[in-house]
Parts: sequence; structure tokens; C-alpha cells
Amino acid sequence: MSITFHEDLQLFEIQMGSTSYIFGINEKGIVQTLHWGEAVEGRECAYLLKSRHHSSFDIEVERASEEYGCSGGASYVEPCLKVRFYDGVRDLKMKYIGYKIKREEQAPYTETLVITLKDVHYDIRVQMHYKVIEELDLIERFVEILNLAKDEIVIEQMMSAAWSLPVLPDYRLTHVSGRWAGEFQLRETQLSEGKKTIESRRGFTGPHANPWFAIDNGKAGETSGRVWFGALGWSGNWKIVLEKTNFNHVRVVGGINDYDNWFTLPGEESIISPSFIGGFTSFGFGDMSRKLHNYLREHILPPRAHRRVLYNSWEATYFDVNAAGQKELARSAAKMGVELFVVDDGWFDGRNSDKAGLGDWYVNPQKFPNGLQELIDEVSSLGMDFGIWVEPEAVNPDSELYRKHPDWIYQFPTREGTQLRNEFMLNLGKPEVKQFILDFMTELLSNYKISFIKWDINRTITEPGTGHDSQNSHQAIWIRHVQGIYEIWAELRVRFPHVEFESCAGGGSRIDFGILRYADQVWPSDNTDAFDRLSIQEGFSYVYSPHVMMCWVTESPHSFNGRELSLAFRFHSAMMGGLGIGANLNHWSKEEVAEAATYIQLYKEIRPVVLAGDLYRLHSLRDSNFAAVQYLSKDGSAAVVFIFLHAQQLGADLPRVCLQGLIPDADYQVDGLEETLHYKGKNLMHVGLNIKLTGDFDSKLLRLKRV
Repeated sequence: MSITFHEDLQLFEIQMGSTSYIFGINEKGIVQTLHWGEAVEGRECAYLLKSRHHSSFDIEVERASEEYGCSGGASYVEPCLKVRFYDGVRDLKMKYIGYKIKREEQAPYTETLVITLKDVHYDIRVQMHYKVIEELDLIERFVEILNLAKDEIVIEQMMSAAWSLPVLPDYRLTHVSGRWAGEFQLRETQLSEGKKTIESRRGFTGPHANPWFAIDNGKAGETSGRVWFGALGWSGNWKIVLEKTNFNHVRVVGGINDYDNWFTLPGEESIISPSFIGGFTSFGFGDMSRKLHNYLREHILPPRAHRRVLYNSWEATYFDVNAAGQKELARSAAKMGVELFVVDDGWFDGRNSDKAGLGDWYVNPQKFPNGLQELIDEVSSLGMDFGIWVEPEAVNPDSELYRKHPDWIYQFPTREGTQLRNEFMLNLGKPEVKQFILDFMTELLSNYKISFIKWDINRTITEPGTGHDSQNSHQAIWIRHVQGIYEIWAELRVRFPHVEFESCAGGGSRIDFGILRYADQVWPSDNTDAFDRLSIQEGFSYVYSPHVMMCWVTESPHSFNGRELSLAFRFHSAMMGGLGIGANLNHWSKEEVAEAATYIQLYKEIRPVVLAGDLYRLHSLRDSNFAAVQYLSKDGSAAVVFIFLHAQQLGADLPRVCLQGLIPDADYQVDGLEETLHYKGKNLMHVGLNIKLTGDFDSKLLRLKRV
């Protein structure tokens, strides 16, 4: 068993593959973290379980290491829970009252510990859940807040968990920052006394940050060093606060953002927080990433199939969509070996630009005079599946839907709404809006043979009101919108189990472990420049698996920056996840189409390794002028290595590329260099390969096979 309670010591011990998580109940009834890190003997940590007094200004220092610290008493750190009772009291005094352990009997096998806290006066309870994923050294935590009284309470802040770190000589935070078309940029910062907050207040996960953290002592690297990490599963407004106290203690709390977000919890009801997964490794950031990738594959949404090679028509036609043009593109895509043809924006009524039509989800009769089925039949006859783009959460003012239901958008009664991309946001807290989206999606997927949906949203939430005078009606709007999305996607997956869904929000603005319980794949960025994508994909890979990451081959020179890149470089960059093509194939020569077909065939051969294997970041453009990434099959029998050169410097040879994770005494055949080579695994890992790249923006793809 991975969970043990030592009753004589009031100590909980969670043992995983190589990690221990120890906490207990001190003499005041406070649940206090004792150890999170390398495997230790839990009973020998019992002496740490005690309160600590410093002065009248710091009377309960141990409150900073509570497993779920609440606002009240002499606690002044960032609270996990802050409430206001019906009588105006804004103080919580939570005490431990019991526990239970639940064990899953079916694979994947897990154990869950549930700790219950209760206020000393009010009938409010907190149940802390610890789902232990033993083989990955991960704990998935969330809480349920139960109001067992008859009177409602106001919840002003509700976090999912608090993670306490051991004392380190230094604390370095690694996270990502970004913006539209520049998401997932890695950042490092030293934590000093005070708080560092990363968050989103825009209604979804957001391009400016992503809800995960990693902390080390400033010395960890890809292959070595102690790293503590966590990732939040919530697709709306979120907040992660990393706080260092004046006693050199660091704790991390995360959950739903409290910004503009107090809400009532009626009597005899409960609410469950999002999940906050946490883990520890002694083997650096690479091992952290592989643990989280396996967690995503095995415990969030196991893949139903490998990503199909897709073609998306957006950059070829933009809004100029019609049956003849789409069929021509489909024929070109099929010649290259594409498996899924996706029609993007512009297929529905009134949609000739982004200024009109959004919300009127029926086929445009001028563009498809014989209906959508004509195109689907053509795509099917070419041996491809059919997919389509939708943006169900938004509406153009110039649409029949808005003219019929102007009250369906988020709005304040005395304000003119803000239009972003000529759109308003639909209020998913209204049951009729949620039902409308579910109904039109059901009709679309029932009437046509569609196997893929690209679900987009191209604006943030503004004016988060209901349009009514009642002040209570706007409570928890930010929460209800996300819950509405989850409920719609969950229902659509039940009704149409054969359909795959891609989460897109103007690029990578809705990517997290919450939406990935429903989405088969995600779109990391609208920036499809193959060189820019290398840094985006690197930051993405710190937490999220390549098997959910879609990457496109597009035009050269690129429309964003005018950069010219070879077809080989563009394909190599896009083959590092799910491969897609988004270029205008009408502009490609026969030679380019033929060359693309060879890359697509090659991708199909290496796809199982790229999407199901383990990822190793060998070199980063943050450190040098080249990047190298390796994918290794689970059994170690095959590997794929992508290498990219930024710019050639006279006399500056590339350092040898040393691989990782191979079987030391196994023999490997290496293909992709000037000649086929054979090396022992230990030589490939410790001596490495000489790679010849020339000029600017050169690349190579190597394949290894154990022989």
C-alpha cells in the first residue's frame, strides 16, 4: 500500500516509487507538511510535527506549512480558503476530524486519501483528496467544500492545494510566459521574500502564462538535480501563488482565481475544486516532463489513436471557402498522403469575413450550393476523413443569432459591450445558451460524417455581467463558463465517441490538464513559422506530451515574419508532434508536392515513436545556436532525433550530440547521416555523434534502430 496512517504518531505517510510525502496532525489539530522529496521513513519524521512560536508578530510559524491553510486566526500567508458566514464572521478555525482511504480495483491502479477538516463552530467541512499515482511519483490533489448548515456562505477564495517545499539554500522558479503567437516562452526567476503570482484573469487559461510551476535550488538541469513541480487543471481564471516567508519557507498554492469571483455556496450543498497535480524528481527537468507526459497519456485522457496527418485549409483560402476550391485542395492533399481534411472558418452562412455570420451555424448555400455532403463525399472518396472548424462561444453582432437573442452575451446594463475581433462572448451560464450550442453541434455531427472538430475561441471575456439588475445573478460567472464548456464537451464525447476534438483559443490560450480531460489534441500557437515554433514547442514540452501537440507546415516566406525556410526544415519542425499541413497547395510545384509526400510517409513510420515514446531535450536554442530533441520508444528499440541549426558561424563546429535513455550494451543502427553507422548505446550516450549542418536554418532527422 502506498498510503499509511500511523495513529500513535498522528502521521500520514505516502510512499511512491522513489518519493515520500509525509504530513501529520500537530497538538493544535493543524495538518502540517513534514517532508516532500526523496523516499524516507515516515515514522522517523514525527519529531518535526510541532508548532513553532517566534514572537507576538509570528505566533504560529507552522501555519505557513499547513496542508490546506485557511484565512483566520494568526495566519497571514496566502489562504487556500476564505469564507464569509451568514452572520458576517470572516474567520475559519479548521481542525482535523478524520480520514479514509479509497483504492481503485481497476487499472490504472491508484489509491486516494481523503482528510476531513471541520470548523470549530460552523458546520463547514473541507475534504482534502490525495490521489496517489505511485509509479510516476505524482499526487493529484483537490478539495471538496461542504456547507452542511442551512444558511448559505460566501466563498471569497478557494484553492485546490498547498505544496510546501523543504528548506533550500536558494529557490529558482521555472515557468512560461508569452503572448499571442509567442506562447510558452520559458522563464526563470529567483524567489525572494514575498509572493510571485502567475495567473489568468481573461476567462480562459491564456497565452500570457500557463498554470504550472517548477522549483529547484538553482542548479538542476535536464538530466540531474532535485525539482519540485505542479500543474493545475483549470481552463478559466486561475492563480498560482509562490510565497517565500521570512523564515525561508516556500509554499505554493493554486486554484481558481479569486479575482472578481466571490460566490455563494447554499446550505446543504458542496463544490469541488480543480485538480492540482504535484511531483518531485531527483533527475532534473527532463524526468519531470516525462512523468507529466505519462500522466497525461495514462491518467487524463488516454489516446484513442495516433494523430492523423491533417490538412487545414485556413491559410490557403481564409474566408474564401467554396466547394470547388476545397475539393481541389483535397485532391492535392490526398496525393501527399494526408489522412484528415479540415475545412476552417468561412463555411457557414454570412461568413465572408470575421465581421459577420458567427453564430449562424448552417451551411452557406452560396459557397456550397449542393450542401456540405458533396465535399465530404469527395474527401471520403480520396481516402481521407473529414473535419471542420467551429467557434461556438462567440457571436458577431451582424448575425441572425445576435439579432434574435441580444441578451445572450455577457453584458452590464449600463455599458456598451466591447467587441474583440468583431465578436461578443456568449454567456454559457444561461441554460438556453448552453443548450443552443449542444443542439447545433449535435445536429452538425449527426447530419454529416465528421470525425474531427477544431473548437476555437478568439477573444477574452469582457463585461462579465448578465444584463439583469439582480446583483446575485453575476456570481461565479467565470466559473460557470468553464463548467459549461466541460459539460458540453463531455456530452458530445458521449454522443459522438468517434469524433476527435482539438482545443484552440487563438492559438495556445486554452491548454491545461482541465481541458485535456476532453480534448484529444491542442493547438499551441497561431505562429506556424517553423523556427519560432521550436521555442514554443520546447516550452510546451516541459509539461504537455507531444501526442497532443499539433504542428503545421506552412508557407515560405512566412506571412508573420517573411522568413524563408526549406521544406525539410519546416517538415522536421512539424514532425515533432502531430503533423499537419496548412499551406496553400495550389502554390506548390509538383516537385514540392512529391517531396512533401516523402516526408509524410517518413512521419507515418516514425509516428509511434514520436507520439508514444519518451522525449529527451538534448540541446536548447536558449543555450546555443542549435537544438536537438530525441524521442525513444518505450521498449528502447527505436529512437528519432531532430536537430536544428539556427545560424552557421565560421570555424564553430557543433558539439557532438549525446543521446539519452538507450540500453548501454545494445547495438544501434543510425540512419540519416552521410552513411549508415553502428554504435553501442553507451557510445551514443557518452561519446555522441558528429553532426554536420551548414548555412542558416539547416536541419536533420536521425533514426536509430536496435539491432
